[in-house]
Amino acid sequence: MSRNFLRFIFSNFIRMLLLLFGVSVLTFILVISSPIDPVESYVGAESTVSQEQRENIAEYWGLNKSPVERYTIWITNILHGDMGESLTYRQPVTKIIGERFKTSLALMASAWVLSGILGFFLGVMSGTNKGGILDKIIKNFCLLMSSTPTFWFGLLMLIIFSVKLKWFPLGLAAPLGKLEEEVTFMDRIRHLILPSLTLSITGVANIALHTRQKLIDVLNSDYMLFAIARGESKWTAVRRHGIRNIAIPAVTLQFASFSELFGGSVLAEQVFSYPGLGNAATTAGLKGDVPLLLGIALFSAVFVFVGNLMANIFYGILNPEIRVGESLE
Repeated sequence: MSRNFLRFIFSNFIRMLLLLFGVSVLTFILVISSPIDPVESYVGAESTVSQEQRENIAEYWGLNKSPVERYTIWITNILHGDMGESLTYRQPVTKIIGERFKTSLALMASAWVLSGILGFFLGVMSGTNKGGILDKIIKNFCLLMSSTPTFWFGLLMLIIFSVKLKWFPLGLAAPLGKLEEEVTFMDRIRHLILPSLTLSITGVANIALHTRQKLIDVLNSDYMLFAIARGESKWTAVRRHGIRNIAIPAVTLQFASFSELFGGSVLAEQVFSYPGLGNAATTAGLKGDVPLLLGIALFSAVFVFVGNLMANIFYGILNPEIRVGESLE
């Protein structure tokens, strides 16, 4: 492992720490500025709980302290590995994030892989047939998908495939009425298909259109024109010379889409009642659950940052001429 690579990793680690600090401060300010009262959300608007009891709850949660005190206490606990306890679920935040992320990981990973493969394939097909009927169909499809809200497309998928055709369940991650040990692998797959397709199809447009434009640029380059002039077919030239040149930008864009993937999963999980991390984030926001919302915000920041770091590392794998930590530092 070269010294430049170690320096590259160390500099990215420092950037991540600064990013987490900035995210924590900004998220904390936004959460405490919310008009939602955590105590009111916890006891209910129609509750007969006295004002004194409400004040006791607020004091128990530390809501009676100043914002600076609350943030200082929270960040100190974070440094000791304690993210606090959720006000809504009455469980440690780390436990909730761990359990919910396992469910979300299957959704986001499958959607991420599907959108990457399908987007890259459509981009190559469209770029190779520039100006043709296939190119116009793919372009219009991508433009339509890029302007389609995730929640609307999810509702459309539910109406067609769950309500009308009854091919898939209406939502959740497992059948109702079954114990966890009774849920089979196929049960989980059936509940995963619709939200995964919703999240992946709406994410196809960016990678497809970007790949299309990059391939068109490659096809107009001198070395591609020379390859075609010496007798290679367009598809052979694309396969031998084009794929490698458009793969790196495609991988970059795909890894950079981690933030969009996480944001899209929040909407998809709400539509399909999928009990993942996005669903927990929505609940935490509506309930004014500061510890859980801050924990999810930090976790999502790390998630996106790691995705971008992995993209930089994959540069060197896809193209050995680029040395991670030197050219990309």
